[in-house]
Amino acid sequence: MPSRADISYFGAGPALLPTDVLESAAQALLNYKDTGLGIAEHSHRSQYAADIINEAKADLATYLDIPDDYEILFMQGGGSGEFSATVYNLVGAWVTRKKTEILKQMGAQDEKDANQEELIASLKKAIDDELKLDYLVTGSWSLKAYQEAGRLIGPEYTNLATDARKVNDGKFGKIPDESTWNLSKGAAMVYYCDNETVDGVEYPKFPDILKPDSKGEGPIVVADMSSNILSRRIPIKNFSAIFFGAQKNIGSTGITLVVIKKSLLPPACPQPSPALMRKLGLPVPPVIFSYETIAKNNSLYNTISIFEYEFPRLLPTPLRACLWCLTLQCSVYIAGQVIKKMLRVYHENKVDGQEAVSNQKAKIIYEALEAYPAVYRVVPDKSVRSRMNICFRVTIDGDTDGSEARFLKDATARGLTGLKGHRSVGGIRASNYNSISVSSAEQLAEFIKSFAQQ
Repeated sequence: MPSRADISYFGAGPALLPTDVLESAAQALLNYKDTGLGIAEHSHRSQYAADIINEAKADLATYLDIPDDYEILFMQGGGSGEFSATVYNLVGAWVTRKKTEILKQMGAQDEKDANQEELIASLKKAIDDELKLDYLVTGSWSLKAYQEAGRLIGPEYTNLATDARKVNDGKFGKIPDESTWNLSKGAAMVYYCDNETVDGVEYPKFPDILKPDSKGEGPIVVADMSSNILSRRIPIKNFSAIFFGAQKNIGSTGITLVVIKKSLLPPACPQPSPALMRKLGLPVPPVIFSYETIAKNNSLYNTISIFEYEFPRLLPTPLRACLWCLTLQCSVYIAGQVIKKMLRVYHENKVDGQEAVSNQKAKIIYEALEAYPAVYRVVPDKSVRSRMNICFRVTIDGDTDGSEARFLKDATARGLTGLKGHRSVGGIRASNYNSISVSSAEQLAEFIKSFAQQ
């Protein structure tokens, strides 16, 4: 039976967590801060819970240099939930801005002073003529986000600004040149996935075409950073919002973090009333997907289901609710401890220190693959290869399926696990998240070489 130290786990998520963080969490489950109670036994309304959230927010802001004019939210629903939440909230923000413009044209101070029929008619016309959500589709996850937007508000309001499959023989693996992107004027948001976990595609940098101008004005950019967050410096000020599931680089499954400009939240930009949105034929979000509600309640509006196994499902409803609020504290605690560890390790270098290590590990693995082109084929184009999810195929004597099966079997025998590619694309995928050590990357590279030489 292998020990934890014998295994290098390259799974795409849930991902490996630092052993010392898990040990700290295990102790906290028994006796948190010498209270005689475990962290899962304290109320989620207690000061302990508030402190856990506030410390995690402060440490994340320090690590990523998040400015004070951004809010950090802890939510549920994962990345897939944010496909919906971004639509609900950014469309709502667009309606609020458009309503303000129309009221000014009408000479009304606020919605109550305006002629309601005229206001609704003007807003409906603006929606029909101007409302667009732009999507840059470069892989499976951005495609799912685009499809969800069309499902929620209708395909007439979504714009496929670029589709990477059109420049790569119907498959993902490249990012089209920015000059070909068909961006809408005044889009409610421009959405992209910074790192495509399934397809191994990562934007090498923030797109130039989306950068704000000298006055700081530019498109409303939203990015899914679930699989490369904390691994490199982010030009936060270029984004209106970013989100990321915790289960790859920051913690355990179940919580999703959102970093959003406060200018998109009350009092600067309150969401339209549900009554107004219904009159306009636009969707009203579930309250748990309302950014302003989560922000107002410091991410403690509701209790969050984190570890949804059969056991909690079998419990009576009141006990399930208690279990869910307890697991929220544990999951945010783990995320906070991961960030604290990175601050300790990299000191004043913070995310720049991790970026250097991430680049080093990716270089080690890619160079091993490139040394044997007759055996290994890296799937995405070299210009957009992901540092986090290294996707490749293995073929010996013309047999890809058999070679990959043997590669996985032999790798597992060496303690190199979690390497099977996503079920939708197959192949091999080495997820090089922050918890993967340089030593583990070197072990994988050595195996890649020895397997090719057999």
